[in-house]
Amino acid sequence: MTELFDTEIAETTKENVPQDKVKSIIEALLFVSKRPMSVREIKRVLDDDVNMKELEILGLVEELKIDYIKQQKCFRIVEIAGGFQIRTQPEYAGYTMRLFKYDQTERLSGAALETLAIIAYRQPITKADIEGIRGVDVSGVVRVLYDKGLLKILGRKEVPGRPIIYGTTQLFLEHFGLNGLDDLPKSAELRRQTETQIKLKL
Repeated sequence: MTELFDTEIAETTKENVPQDKVKSIIEALLFVSKRPMSVREIKRVLDDDVNMKELEILGLVEELKIDYIKQQKCFRIVEIAGGFQIRTQPEYAGYTMRLFKYDQTERLSGAALETLAIIAYRQPITKADIEGIRGVDVSGVVRVLYDKGLLKILGRKEVPGRPIIYGTTQLFLEHFGLNGLDDLPKSAELRRQTETQIKLKL
């Protein structure tokens, strides 16, 4: 009997959470999360207190997007790597970069950027194919990109020697502000964005 009573209380609690509060909770989650959060992840956090479908959660995220636009906030909600994240508006990038002026972080070299761009646009791709395009050995560069979590091994190519096939990772999408590979800009634009705005935390 007590167990049934507890269940009824839990269900009542879920029904009584105001929608505005749920929206604020979602905003807080996106604010503190270091990585983009998918609707499914948000629902998993809410499920103990809020009985809400994924489509309803998505609707609240969209409302937050509109709220920020109407209020002309310096930040926005963007869809990246299959999830949502709060980011500053592009026009403030120069100022936010100054804040971290003395941050001891390492930038990708030109060779690494070029190799990464080739892999991003040609994946799945082998090291030999990359070297065929660049005309130089890329063993060291590929290893660096892999160690930084920007590349992953997709398998092996069914040819003599069965060379490793590489592709980009979720972390790659997050760092370059992409929701998926279909959002890849032109190669020159990718390089420009990386050199002026992207600083990889190592």
